[in-house]
Amino acid sequence: MSEHITQLIEETPLASLSDSDLTAIRTHVRDCADCARTFAAAQIATLLLKEGVTEVFEPSPFFHTRVLATLRERQSANEGWAWSRLWRSASALAYSMVAAVALMAAVSFAIPATSSLQELTSAYAEDSVILDQGEPLDDQVSDGHILATLYSVDEEAAR
Repeated sequence: MSEHITQLIEETPLASLSDSDLTAIRTHVRDCADCARTFAAAQIATLLLKEGVTEVFEPSPFFHTRVLATLRERQSANEGWAWSRLWRSASALAYSMVAAVALMAAVSFAIPATSSLQELTSAYAEDSVILDQGEPLDDQVSDGHILATLYSVDEEAAR
Protein backbone atom coordinates (compact mmCIF):
# COMPACT_ATOMS: atom_id res chain seq x y z
CA MET A 1 0.00 0.00 0.00
CA SER A 2 1.82 3.08 -1.23
CA GLU A 3 -0.57 5.69 0.18
CA HIS A 4 -0.98 6.61 3.82
CA ILE A 5 -3.56 4.74 5.85
CA THR A 6 -4.78 7.72 7.90
CA GLN A 7 -7.91 8.18 5.82
CA LEU A 8 -8.80 4.48 6.06
CA ILE A 9 -8.40 4.52 9.87
CA GLU A 10 -10.46 7.70 10.24
CA GLU A 11 -13.32 6.49 8.05
CA THR A 12 -13.65 2.90 9.34
CA PRO A 13 -13.68 1.67 12.95
CA LEU A 14 -10.86 -0.81 13.71
CA ALA A 15 -13.34 -3.53 14.64
CA SER A 16 -14.95 -3.25 11.18
CA LEU A 17 -11.70 -3.58 9.19
CA SER A 18 -11.19 -6.76 7.21
CA ASP A 19 -8.18 -9.02 7.69
CA SER A 20 -6.63 -7.87 4.39
CA ASP A 21 -6.97 -4.20 5.47
CA LEU A 22 -5.36 -4.95 8.85
CA THR A 23 -2.47 -6.76 7.13
CA ALA A 24 -1.96 -3.81 4.77
CA ILE A 25 -2.05 -1.38 7.69
CA ARG A 26 0.50 -3.38 9.72
CA THR A 27 2.79 -3.61 6.71
CA HIS A 28 2.58 0.15 6.05
CA VAL A 29 3.03 1.06 9.74
CA ARG A 30 6.51 -0.57 9.77
CA ASP A 31 7.78 1.97 7.22
CA CYS A 32 5.75 5.15 8.09
CA ALA A 33 6.10 6.72 11.56
CA ASP A 34 3.14 9.11 11.13
CA CYS A 35 0.78 6.30 10.20
CA ALA A 36 2.16 4.20 13.10
CA ARG A 37 1.18 6.95 15.57
CA THR A 38 -2.27 7.23 13.94
CA PHE A 39 -2.81 3.47 14.16
CA ALA A 40 -1.66 3.37 17.80
CA ALA A 41 -4.00 6.27 18.68
CA ALA A 42 -6.89 4.48 17.00
CA GLN A 43 -6.16 1.31 18.96
CA ILE A 44 -6.00 3.24 22.27
CA ALA A 45 -9.24 5.09 21.48
CA THR A 46 -10.97 1.79 20.72
CA LEU A 47 -9.81 0.31 24.04
CA LEU A 48 -10.92 3.40 25.98
CA LEU A 49 -14.35 3.30 24.38
CA LYS A 50 -14.74 -0.40 25.25
CA GLU A 51 -13.74 0.27 28.88
CA GLY A 52 -16.03 3.30 29.13
CA VAL A 53 -19.03 1.28 27.96
CA THR A 54 -18.67 -1.20 30.80
CA GLU A 55 -18.32 1.47 33.48
CA VAL A 56 -21.59 2.42 35.20
CA PHE A 57 -21.95 5.83 36.81
CA GLU A 58 -24.16 6.01 39.88
CA PRO A 59 -25.34 9.35 41.30
CA SER A 60 -24.65 10.12 44.94
CA PRO A 61 -27.28 8.90 47.44
CA PHE A 62 -28.93 12.32 47.97
CA PHE A 63 -28.63 13.60 44.40
CA HIS A 64 -32.39 13.55 43.76
CA THR A 65 -33.11 15.42 47.02
CA ARG A 66 -30.50 18.09 46.30
CA VAL A 67 -31.80 18.66 42.77
CA LEU A 68 -35.40 19.08 43.98
CA ALA A 69 -34.30 21.44 46.79
CA THR A 70 -32.35 23.58 44.32
CA LEU A 71 -35.32 23.64 41.95
CA ARG A 72 -37.71 24.77 44.74
CA GLU A 73 -35.22 27.43 45.84
CA ARG A 74 -34.94 28.86 42.32
CA GLN A 75 -38.71 28.89 41.84
CA SER A 76 -39.28 30.81 45.09
CA ALA A 77 -36.52 33.28 44.18
CA ASN A 78 -37.97 33.80 40.69
CA GLU A 79 -41.48 34.65 41.98
CA GLY A 80 -40.30 37.77 43.79
CA TRP A 81 -37.88 38.59 41.04
CA ALA A 82 -40.57 38.49 38.35
CA TRP A 83 -42.72 41.03 40.20
CA SER A 84 -39.80 43.36 40.79
CA ARG A 85 -38.81 43.15 37.11
CA LEU A 86 -42.39 43.90 36.08
CA TRP A 87 -42.53 46.92 38.39
CA ARG A 88 -39.19 48.21 37.10
CA SER A 89 -40.43 48.09 33.53
CA ALA A 90 -43.89 49.58 34.23
CA SER A 91 -43.06 52.08 36.98
CA ALA A 92 -42.24 54.93 34.58
CA LEU A 93 -45.59 54.47 32.86
CA ALA A 94 -47.47 54.36 36.19
CA TYR A 95 -45.74 57.50 37.48
CA SER A 96 -46.41 59.40 34.25
CA MET A 97 -50.10 58.42 34.36
CA VAL A 98 -50.40 59.65 37.97
CA ALA A 99 -48.69 62.91 37.02
CA ALA A 100 -51.05 63.38 34.04
CA VAL A 101 -54.14 62.83 36.22
CA ALA A 102 -52.83 65.28 38.82
CA LEU A 103 -52.14 67.87 36.12
CA MET A 104 -55.62 67.45 34.64
CA ALA A 105 -57.20 67.80 38.09
CA ALA A 106 -55.20 70.96 38.74
CA VAL A 107 -56.23 72.44 35.41
CA SER A 108 -59.88 71.54 35.94
CA PHE A 109 -60.29 72.79 39.50
CA ALA A 110 -57.59 75.37 40.12
CA ILE A 111 -57.82 77.52 36.99
CA PRO A 112 -61.11 79.49 36.83
CA ALA A 113 -63.17 79.61 33.64
CA THR A 114 -62.50 82.50 31.25
CA SER A 115 -64.70 85.57 31.66
CA SER A 116 -65.55 85.89 27.95
CA LEU A 117 -67.20 82.46 27.94
CA GLN A 118 -69.16 83.39 31.06
CA GLU A 119 -70.31 86.64 29.42
CA LEU A 120 -71.48 84.81 26.31
CA THR A 121 -73.44 82.21 28.28
CA SER A 122 -74.95 84.76 30.66
CA ALA A 123 -76.03 87.04 27.78
CA TYR A 124 -78.69 84.52 26.80
CA ALA A 125 -81.10 83.19 29.31
CA GLU A 126 -81.97 79.55 28.93
CA ASP A 127 -85.65 80.31 28.60
CA SER A 128 -85.21 82.77 25.74
CA VAL A 129 -82.99 80.39 23.78
CA ILE A 130 -85.17 77.32 24.34
CA LEU A 131 -88.51 79.03 23.77
CA ASP A 132 -87.09 81.12 20.90
CA GLN A 133 -88.19 84.40 22.46
CA GLY A 134 -86.74 87.69 21.41
CA GLU A 135 -84.56 88.14 18.36
CA PRO A 136 -83.61 85.07 16.36
CA LEU A 137 -80.31 83.57 17.38
CA ASP A 138 -78.88 83.90 13.85
CA ASP A 139 -79.23 87.69 13.99
CA GLN A 140 -77.71 87.99 17.44
CA VAL A 141 -74.58 85.84 17.18
CA SER A 142 -72.67 84.45 14.22
CA ASP A 143 -70.72 81.23 14.20
CA GLY A 144 -67.54 83.22 13.86
CA HIS A 145 -68.38 85.20 17.00
CA ILE A 146 -68.94 82.00 18.99
CA LEU A 147 -65.68 80.49 17.77
CA ALA A 148 -63.83 83.72 18.46
CA THR A 149 -65.23 83.79 21.97
CA LEU A 150 -64.41 80.15 22.65
CA TYR A 151 -60.94 80.10 21.12
CA SER A 152 -59.94 83.76 21.57
CA VAL A 153 -59.29 84.46 17.87
CA ASP A 154 -60.35 87.41 15.75
CA GLU A 155 -63.83 87.17 14.22
CA GLU A 156 -62.41 87.96 10.78
CA ALA A 157 -59.91 85.11 11.02
CA ALA A 158 -62.69 82.70 12.03
CA ARG A 159 -64.72 83.36 8.88
